[in-house]
Amino acid sequence: MLKLYSSPRSGNCYKVRLMLSLLEKEYQTIAVNLQAGEHKTPEFLQINPFGQIPVLEDGEQVIWDSQAILVYLARRYGGEDWLPTEAGAMSQVLKWLSVAAKEIQNSFMAARAYFLLNKPLDISLAQQTAHEVLKVMEAHLGDRLWLEVDRPTIADIACFPYIALASEGKIALQAYPNVVAWIERVKQLPNYVNLPGS
Repeated sequence: MLKLYSSPRSGNCYKVRLMLSLLEKEYQTIAVNLQAGEHKTPEFLQINPFGQIPVLEDGEQVIWDSQAILVYLARRYGGEDWLPTEAGAMSQVLKWLSVAAKEIQNSFMAARAYFLLNKPLDISLAQQTAHEVLKVMEAHLGDRLWLEVDRPTIADIACFPYIALASEGKIALQAYPNVVAWIERVKQLPNYVNLPGS
């Protein structure tokens, strides 16, 4: 059975839980207590030397990094549905994984950590960056329902959690109706699982 090393409030772990649910894959959750430093123990560092969650085990295969796990699950269990193999379409989907790992991580996720975990941060810069991301997404979603290829893909799953949790970083979404509508569409997907805090 698949094993997921996870923490319930992590948006990156949630991406993977959501993907597993959408694919109707059974898995075992192994809770990692970040506050207790379980992700930095020698045992966990054998699994992921960066000491980060999520980590997915599929038999002998060990995958860390939420974006990489989404790619793995899409290719291994999702066929063409979640990650197309045609070069142009694949590149359109994968660019959003980069946005999730950089722009969204450094804005929405960072602002959330600032308010919830007292992480040191230039909060005004993080919130400004978040609004720059939202402006791009608002325009991009003006003539489409999903981020790419006219259907939900791992692009949507990668970007969804921290944007849906924008209020926890004191980032308002009211000025971005296309983004708000997209969030609601993700929540209507079959087998959607709830995101704590959204």
